[in-house]
Amino acid sequence: MYPLQETIRPSADLRNHYNEVSKQCREDNEAVIITVNGRGDTVSLGYEEYKRMKARIELLEILAESDEDVKYGRVAPIQDTFDDLRKLLKEMKN
Repeated sequence: MYPLQETIRPSADLRNHYNEVSKQCREDNEAVIITVNGRGDTVSLGYEEYKRMKARIELLEILAESDEDVKYGRVAPIQDTFDDLRKLLKEMKN
């Protein structure tokens, strides 16, 4: 994983230089932080970076749920899990 570069730009740049801001997000894989009155307001990302970030967050949520299941003993032997899956697949074929 690589660190996401960030650039800070005023909201006027988004309005007056959209193509340049868009290129920064898409081609340079930068997060562009848009400010209003000198304060962070909005973050713009290229679509591909957004999809990667969303997938990482979803994976982290699944891993956190799994970690909690282990912590509270909500686990089953792997053989039982495979047996249940085989049974489900067999029922689907019939």
